[in-house]
Amino acid sequence: MSRKYFGTDGIRGTANSAPMTAEVALKVGMATGQYFTRGNHRHRVVIGKDTRLSGYMLEPALVAGFTSMGMDVILVGPMPTPAVAMLTKSMRADIGVMISASHNPYEDNGIKLFGPDGFKLSDAVESEIETLMDSDLSPLLVSANSLGRAKRIDDAPGRYIEAVKSSLAGHVTLEGVKIVLDCANGAAYSVAPKVLRELGADVIEIGTKPNGFNINDNCGSTHTKPMCDLVVAEKADVGIALDGDADRVQMCDENGRLIDGDQLMGLVTTHWHKTGQLRGNALVATVMSNLGLERYLEKQGLRLIRTKVGDRYVVEQMRALGCNVGGEQSGHIVLSDFASTGDGLLASLQVLAVLAGHDGPVSQMTHVFDPLPQILKNVRYAAGTDPLGHSSVIEAISAAEKSFNGDGRVLIRKSGTEPLIRVMAEGDDASHVERVVDDIIAQINAVTA
Repeated sequence: MSRKYFGTDGIRGTANSAPMTAEVALKVGMATGQYFTRGNHRHRVVIGKDTRLSGYMLEPALVAGFTSMGMDVILVGPMPTPAVAMLTKSMRADIGVMISASHNPYEDNGIKLFGPDGFKLSDAVESEIETLMDSDLSPLLVSANSLGRAKRIDDAPGRYIEAVKSSLAGHVTLEGVKIVLDCANGAAYSVAPKVLRELGADVIEIGTKPNGFNINDNCGSTHTKPMCDLVVAEKADVGIALDGDADRVQMCDENGRLIDGDQLMGLVTTHWHKTGQLRGNALVATVMSNLGLERYLEKQGLRLIRTKVGDRYVVEQMRALGCNVGGEQSGHIVLSDFASTGDGLLASLQVLAVLAGHDGPVSQMTHVFDPLPQILKNVRYAAGTDPLGHSSVIEAISAAEKSFNGDGRVLIRKSGTEPLIRVMAEGDDASHVERVVDDIIAQINAVTA
């Protein structure tokens, strides 16, 4: 069932254009406020945002919606998405809201919702909120003397800083570690440098001067060259790049080479297994994670459990199976002992904690396994058509899968945001992998020509 407002990660779009308008934000506040008004206690919502200019438009619209339903609003200002999730739970709020479009450019914005437990809402709950948004909520407006109140709290950054630092064992220090930190001119621009410096690191910071327009602009986890170049120039030990709302991280070694998210997850998973911290005897990741990671974990007596793409689906599986490490190859890493959603800063601290206990360069320590050749290509198709349902494409995919004889895999999926089919394959032979991908793409193009 298609949805009108919510996508794979909340509501997102170009600011001041449908669906990312003040009118829609007002409806989100009203509908969500109504849905989560249960019981006679004073209801509360925590609202945070990143540094986009349009946050000034969407925040008051959400406040108006929630207060019109009798909810009190706690405004925390620019804060990482995981901080909003954490504060929602710790402040016993009924709902949490993050205003952000994550790694998108400043022109976009979005609205993410968290339940009272700090976890993202399920598809089913979001669908119910959508239904309320398109209904007449005027009869449910509270009386004038029951309107909610709004206030800002000044100590929200300090609360998050202490929570993140407390994820490390007391003996762990970053003294003597030189770090290049890129905050993407986003939500973590203030808190992230403080965390690393308070733990003793020598921090060289970039992307910490937001102006409303420069979030993710040639910086952050989607534009890592400035970080990588600066690590080499400054002879730093490691680089850390967060995205606009700081729920994702990319890291690089002392040579300025990026460390794949699969390597980071493999490092933390096996370390936690050795120290007895790992639960579920498994890592939960998506279908995009490299087959080399799966083989490596199997040798350690561990499992790789795959979900469809999206950190929310990773978290759902983690909760269902009792696992405490999960994430995506792209850098969304969820460590549920400390956070209910992806937290780029917290994940990087856990990686640094592993590295701090060993001698040797970061490049050596973070090469956990040899990845198999993996190729991903996108092919555009006409909207409204279904090339994946064509018999020749089905046959091409089947033939490709059989050609690996169990020593590789093929993954075909449609993009959730545009008319693209993502064709991915991996195996031991790079030339065979590329040939398989190109053959499938040729068949797709043939039926859409």
